[in-house]
Amino acid sequence: MNRIAFIVLILTLSLTVSALDQKEIQEAYYKSYNYEKMDNYTDAIKALMPVLQDYPDGYTVNLRLAWLYYLNQNYANSIEHYNKAIQISPYSLEAKVGKLLPLLAQEKYDDVETEAFLILNTDYYNYYANLRLVFALRMQQKFEVAEKIALKMLTVYPIDVSFLTEYALTKYGQGNKDEALRVFGDILILDPENVTAKAYLQN
Repeated sequence: MNRIAFIVLILTLSLTVSALDQKEIQEAYYKSYNYEKMDNYTDAIKALMPVLQDYPDGYTVNLRLAWLYYLNQNYANSIEHYNKAIQISPYSLEAKVGKLLPLLAQEKYDDVETEAFLILNTDYYNYYANLRLVFALRMQQKFEVAEKIALKMLTVYPIDVSFLTEYALTKYGQGNKDEALRVFGDILILDPENVTAKAYLQN
């Protein structure tokens, strides 16, 4: 065995020895989920670091860390891991839709708009992509497009409170307060404790 072959063998054996077994991986995820339940996102992330170290190209661990970093308000790391998950699984809609969350948190509404429309090219009625898109459009005061998205989704989710709320807020933003208040009244029938509807109806 030549020297190069020997070095490769040693490195391979080292990686094999250091790799976590299935039980250790399960325990790491178990700890992470428990820490998340306690809103301890820092330790939830730390629990998965050994998994990430052994499996840097693992889709599941990157997607999980992206979510945890988002919850921990570390949006740059969240986006980094969402991008890594997308790189690993380019057709993954869950990673692409998840990435919209840290973008929204940073008020990067134009980026949300761009990314969401790309998702809709694949999944036209994706619930969360549409919901996050209509919000981003409304925040940019693109009320006409936001209204079209909200109405599109209300054709398939006619009594969905989230889309009804977005539609009402869009109409309010357009200056059509009568229509907005009418819809807010409908929302209170479906969700009597809806904070947004109550606030607008009490004005």
